[in-house]
Amino acid sequence: MFARLLATALASGVLAGILISLVQEITTTPLIIQAERFESLGANAVPANAISWNSSGVGGSIRLVHVGESHGSTGGDGEGSGVWQPEEGIERSFYTVLSNIVAGVAFAALLVAAFGLSKTRITPRSGIVWGLAGFTVFAAAPSLGLPPEVPGALAAEIGARQSWWALAAASTAAGLWLLVFRSRVVLHILGVALLALPHLIGAPHPEIVGGSVPPELAAQFAAASLVTSLVFWAILGWLAGKLYGRFVSSEPVAA
Repeated sequence: MFARLLATALASGVLAGILISLVQEITTTPLIIQAERFESLGANAVPANAISWNSSGVGGSIRLVHVGESHGSTGGDGEGSGVWQPEEGIERSFYTVLSNIVAGVAFAALLVAAFGLSKTRITPRSGIVWGLAGFTVFAAAPSLGLPPEVPGALAAEIGARQSWWALAAASTAAGLWLLVFRSRVVLHILGVALLALPHLIGAPHPEIVGGSVPPELAAQFAAASLVTSLVFWAILGWLAGKLYGRFVSSEPVAA
């Protein structure tokens, strides 16, 4: 049984990672390249303590993390940053695909585990529903406080943002589970409270807003990232549901 669960997570995660990498080539990647050009041109205008961190939860679409001027870089070439970055072209595409596959397998493992815990019949259609729940947990809910950011955008300290993102994801997952899989009213109330908790606490934000990237480009990137993330989770949910129903569930599953 464990071998089948592992195979389901690996196969669905690898396929979803490859497919979403192709989607990103026409959605978020061109916007990142544009933003990095603006970042390079306006590097001297960015405060030394600013950090640019691409976060969209699969957290939004899966991308290479970009570290900005907080490490003393002078632009897009990475000189002086002390942080290794892949070369443009094939090398960067390779590591982007690799990171998408790793994230895809990790998220697929979570989906497969949730399938088993739910004790419900899993089909490709229900897998999509689970995928949409994953999108809500890891992308939509965290983006209410920390929308996806392009390179060059000013942001709060990365540790604080990562902690809040983890809180938002965990709290949303627990809240949805209580609302869907528990029948007691008190647990439903607790579920609603958990959904609201991270937003009542509030996400960390920089003291000043702005950066070297035009706000129109930043807004377009945030929207594209969320849509790409939605596509990723729908693909992953369908694949995981299809493979789980075929190789793990004892009941036959319709295509």
